[in-house]
Amino acid sequence: MRIGLLTGGGDVPGLNAAIRAVVKHGMSYGHTIVGFRNGWRGVVEGDVHDLTRSDVRNVLPLGGTMLGTARFHPHRTEGGLEAVCSTLEAEKVEALVCIGGDGTMHAAHKVAETGVRIVGIPKTIDNDVWGTDRSIGFDTAVSVATEAVDRIHTTAESHNRVMIVEVMGRHAGWIAVTAGIAGGAEIVLTPEEPFDIEQVVKRLQHRHRAHASFSIVVVAEGAVPAEGTAMEYTTQVGKFGEIIAGAIGERVKREIAERTGFDTRVTVLGHVQRGGTPTAADRILGSRFGVAAVDALSEGRSAVMTAVRGEEVVLVPMAELAGKTKPVPPDLLRIANVLV
Repeated sequence: MRIGLLTGGGDVPGLNAAIRAVVKHGMSYGHTIVGFRNGWRGVVEGDVHDLTRSDVRNVLPLGGTMLGTARFHPHRTEGGLEAVCSTLEAEKVEALVCIGGDGTMHAAHKVAETGVRIVGIPKTIDNDVWGTDRSIGFDTAVSVATEAVDRIHTTAESHNRVMIVEVMGRHAGWIAVTAGIAGGAEIVLTPEEPFDIEQVVKRLQHRHRAHASFSIVVVAEGAVPAEGTAMEYTTQVGKFGEIIAGAIGERVKREIAERTGFDTRVTVLGHVQRGGTPTAADRILGSRFGVAAVDALSEGRSAVMTAVRGEEVVLVPMAELAGKTKPVPPDLLRIANVLV
């Protein structure tokens, strides 16, 4: 079988582990693996090259994606789906492995509806892809964010400051909650629970009177104030709908400083969370998903996504993913806000 492989959406650590696994395991079956550069755009444009064992040698510890990536959705582009099918026919590609987040999975489902055999692999540092406990990239991002909170903690304590740490997470606060718990933040603000700035201020004032003269506040980029509360705010987005980094962090910093008089600073981690060497957990997860994707295609499966539930890798129908994101569960949200 001739299998095409692509990575779509934002880069994350662990993508190369998945690519390596698809190539090596696919070749052990006798399949031929070809890579499309720059995600779905490469499929539409026919930007393809063969992948062999030598191509994936030594890529396991590397961040990013050796195939390149792009935010491009063929089903939202005029003639896009037709171009995908034409390229696959011209290149004699019989099946696709698509590695990406919810946008890539949605596009994969649309392509699968045309009759193309597809298996998806979930990746996103936000960890909000529905149907899987973990996605490639999340563990590395949490490790980076936690280390940042640890480092900022010492500066906050030394200078008696309130330090705001803004992390990624547009629709779900997985990084904020897990890094906040692991790093000992006093307050964590997430998209799942709109906040009341007056309550945030009261908690900080109480802490500074009774316990310490410094605080750490972790804010997910998608956090918003609750309707009817004292802080009015509209999420700032760019031309592709992406949240403007630093916008909510700066606003929360200003509100806290003005309402308390505390010396307040903000650090925006931004793309630092997506870069660099993947953790062992992300390398292993990417490898497991890559092997499972090749097994699924070899068994005749299609329109499914690899997922991990507990310690087991399973296949989830892409039709079940449509329009869904995975929020942080209430018990984790509670833990993040009671350990103050």
